[in-house]
Amino acid sequence: MPAPHRTAASAAPLSRRDFVDRGGRLALASLALGPLGCGMGPSEPPGVGDAHLGARPPATPPAAPLAAGTYRFDADPSRDARLYIPASIPAGTAAPLAVALHGAGGEAASWLAALQPVADAAGLLLLVPQSRLPTWDLIYGPFGDDAAFVDAALAWAFQRCLVDPARIVALGFSDGATYALGLGLTNGDLFTHVVAFSPGGLRTGPRRGRPRVFISHGTADPVLPIDRASRTIVPQLTGAYDVTYREFAGGHVVPAAIATEATTTWLRG
Repeated sequence: MPAPHRTAASAAPLSRRDFVDRGGRLALASLALGPLGCGMGPSEPPGVGDAHLGARPPATPPAAPLAAGTYRFDADPSRDARLYIPASIPAGTAAPLAVALHGAGGEAASWLAALQPVADAAGLLLLVPQSRLPTWDLIYGPFGDDAAFVDAALAWAFQRCLVDPARIVALGFSDGATYALGLGLTNGDLFTHVVAFSPGGLRTGPRRGRPRVFISHGTADPVLPIDRASRTIVPQLTGAYDVTYREFAGGHVVPAAIATEATTTWLRG
C-alpha cells in the first residue's frame, strides 16, 4: 500500500467548479452544469451491477493513527483520493467518516476545500475520491472502476484512522449525490448514513441494510429540477428507510444551514 503524501492542513483555493458564494452556500459553477451535470432521471434502465464493497474498519484500531492534516491515496496513477483529518477531533477518539463525492466536472481537491469548514465544525473525517471520467460510473452505466477505487481508498483510510463504525457516511452533491444514494443503499451494511444534496436519480444494486438517509433540494433548481429528482426519489425511499428531507428556496446549491444540519445535528442523532 503506498505511503500517504501529506499536504498542508489548510484549505486550498477553490476552483471554478466548486465554490462558496456570498450567501454562504456551497454551489456548482458553470463548468459543471453541462449535460453531465443533469444526472440520471427517475426511470433509468436496470443493469447497474452490484458494487458490494469489501472494506471494513479493522477489529483492532490502528496503533499509530495519522495526525491531523490532509493525505493522498494515489494507488491509481490516473487520479487520487484525499483524506482530511480535522484538528478538531480529540486525540484517540473514533470519529465519523464521510466518503464525499463531487458533482459532475468537479475535482476532489476543490470539493475537499469546500467541505473543510463543515468537517472542522462537525469533527468529521473526509475521504474525497476523484471519479475517473468527468462524472461517476453509475451515471454513465453500471458500477465499475469508481466503486472499486472507493473500496480501495476506504480500506486504506480504515487502516490509518480511528473511525466510528456507527457513523460511516456516503455523502455527495448533484451527480455525487446520485452516486452516494446508489453506493450507500447498495452497501447499507457498511454505510450507516447517506447524505444526498440535490440528487438527480435513484439507481442502486441489490440493497443491503437500512442506512438513515438525508436528502435536500432547492425548489428552483435549474439543473436537476426538483419535481423529477428529489420529489420522485423521496417517496420511493420513505417507509423502507428513515428519511429526512429538506426543501429550500434556491437553486443547485447546498445552503450552509443544510450542510450544518446534515453533518452535525442529524448525523449525531
